[in-house]
Amino acid sequence: MKLVRFGHPGEERPGLIDQKGEIRDLSGHIGDIDPAVLDDASLNKLRALKEDELPLVQEHVRLGCCVTGVGKIICIGLNYLDHVKEAGMQVPEEPVVFMKATSALTGPNDNIILPRNASRVDWEAELAVIIGKKGKYIEEANALEHVAGYAVFNDISERHFQLDRGGQWVKGKSADSFAPLGPWLVTRDEIADPSDLAIWQEIDGNRFQDSHTGQMIFKVPLLISYLSRFMSLHPGDVIATGTPPGVGMGMAPPVYLRAGNKVELGIEGLGRQSHYTVEDD
Repeated sequence: MKLVRFGHPGEERPGLIDQKGEIRDLSGHIGDIDPAVLDDASLNKLRALKEDELPLVQEHVRLGCCVTGVGKIICIGLNYLDHVKEAGMQVPEEPVVFMKATSALTGPNDNIILPRNASRVDWEAELAVIIGKKGKYIEEANALEHVAGYAVFNDISERHFQLDRGGQWVKGKSADSFAPLGPWLVTRDEIADPSDLAIWQEIDGNRFQDSHTGQMIFKVPLLISYLSRFMSLHPGDVIATGTPPGVGMGMAPPVYLRAGNKVELGIEGLGRQSHYTVEDD
């Protein structure tokens, strides 16, 4: 299934994408796409519904962040070898882990807001894993059983705040709109192998990132198992699995986002996002 949330910000309703690519309203069956419906039993109940009997959403609607009630956004840094090289960093022996504020979450076509005093806003296309089953000390062999689904994620980053202002990376990662998620939550049964997906990103029609999730240093099952050693994972948690090469910081000279840029990205089987960049008020 492809699960969506649609409507004005703060007024989103749950839906699914039918076989024709149209939105069907699920609000007669569930309150939202939230942690309460991400376990296998709840998802199976939704699969059992007859799509053509669900209300068709006729009008053009905004898509919101594809899941709500996210407890934490856990990000993995330096997880593609070529990205490590372009960043001038050492290849990590263990996953590099940092957090991103949940208030940064936004819809897949909403504007990306450039913070005040920002000078080096960058892009990072990533595969997001949405947890559906609580766990800790999860065995790698069983890790995918804890996944509700996958989505496109853009880890927008203000490099000056991230790298030059001291401390950890979180303050360069957490501005409002810096975590677009969606368009859909694609349930795990539709993705045979999360390590076998094309991933890309374009700025103003120029392709900067063009890679494949098979290039990850640490694969999805390992990441889930690894993270669960240090914190419990809960339904609705989002794991952003790292970005491939082609970020603005790695260009010679570097290229950063400015107001008026069009930002587009996508992952095979998971849909695409499209944003414009705007200055903060």
